[in-house]
Amino acid sequence: MLYFSGIVIGLFLSALLLTKKRKTQADYILFVWMIALSLNLFLFYLFISQLDTEYPFLLGLIFQLPLYHGPLLYLYTTSLTKKKEIRKIHLIHFLPIIISFALFFDFFLLSSDEKISVYKTGGVGYENILIINSALIIFSGIFYTILSFLRLRAYKKKLKNEFSNTEKINLDWLQYLIIGMSVIWFVVLFATNDNQIYTIVVLFMIFIGYFGIRQEGIFTKRITIPLASQQNEILQLPDIDHPSLSIPDEGNSLIIQTSKYEKSGLTNETAMEIHGLLSQRMDEEKLYINPELTLNELAQVLDVHPNNLSQVINTFENKNFYDYVNSKRIEHFIKLSSNSENRKFTILSLAFDSGFNSKSSFNKYFKKVTDSTPSEYLKSLE
Repeated sequence: MLYFSGIVIGLFLSALLLTKKRKTQADYILFVWMIALSLNLFLFYLFISQLDTEYPFLLGLIFQLPLYHGPLLYLYTTSLTKKKEIRKIHLIHFLPIIISFALFFDFFLLSSDEKISVYKTGGVGYENILIINSALIIFSGIFYTILSFLRLRAYKKKLKNEFSNTEKINLDWLQYLIIGMSVIWFVVLFATNDNQIYTIVVLFMIFIGYFGIRQEGIFTKRITIPLASQQNEILQLPDIDHPSLSIPDEGNSLIIQTSKYEKSGLTNETAMEIHGLLSQRMDEEKLYINPELTLNELAQVLDVHPNNLSQVINTFENKNFYDYVNSKRIEHFIKLSSNSENRKFTILSLAFDSGFNSKSSFNKYFKKVTDSTPSEYLKSLE
């Protein structure tokens, strides 16, 4: 019954994806992955129910299906985090599947009775092939899960160089998927039987169903991830993550960071001018109060190149764009909350007035830079 529920959930999620309006390439990849997971569970269900020999044309397919999961996770991750479409060249990621089919080529040519006989004898004559195939499955799963994690991490770093608010586009949902697959492959390595592995797979399907439906845009609406670099391809920037509210000495910072931008063409004098303009406009106009402020928008206000602006923020402020803007918001919140006339307002209203657009993002960042909660901080002022 447990395995059957996983199959039903997988087919249900696949149906949701098919009925989704304005489907993206990522949606189609996720659809194929859900079908592969459901079929994988179905074949195992037939196996443990001793019904697999009733369908000899399906025998052997259970050895290839696990090889789909790693590449599909990686391609799904790539499709969401990269602006480029998945192309035919990416089919090379399915090479292990082709190798597996080649290994079992003789088996697939057997008659139904011969296939059943091989199954009933526990794979006699195919021992080495089964070992090689198992190694392929484990290597493919772990390798592509790691690649997916690295791809997502690079995406999240890039977000912080371009956006001041990442809550709606940080792809935490995808991170959950990758963690879930990591757990599955961990169990594959140490499980003593297949039942343990497929039980975890079913729990993974339930997890996908629960969080996927709750996550806006995955199974119902189109996911929109408007990276600034999709509007301006020149943004290929490094990032530095130092969650400090203090501004370092400009001269020392410039010397420390110079080696990173030797080929940028931005002179020290120009960089200092941009930083001065940035500080002036941010303090006077409080541009950080805009909760959706992006690097491109700020660069347009200052009439400078986004690449140069990012370099200046990294160099002089020792922060990426996300940390720079949000540290300004925290500073503004502290000023507001320190004013006794503002005590009549709630913490959340002051946070919104400072440029934050959600309670969770405000609390998380406030804790990060002050090492205390907003409530604790306000109590310390009394």
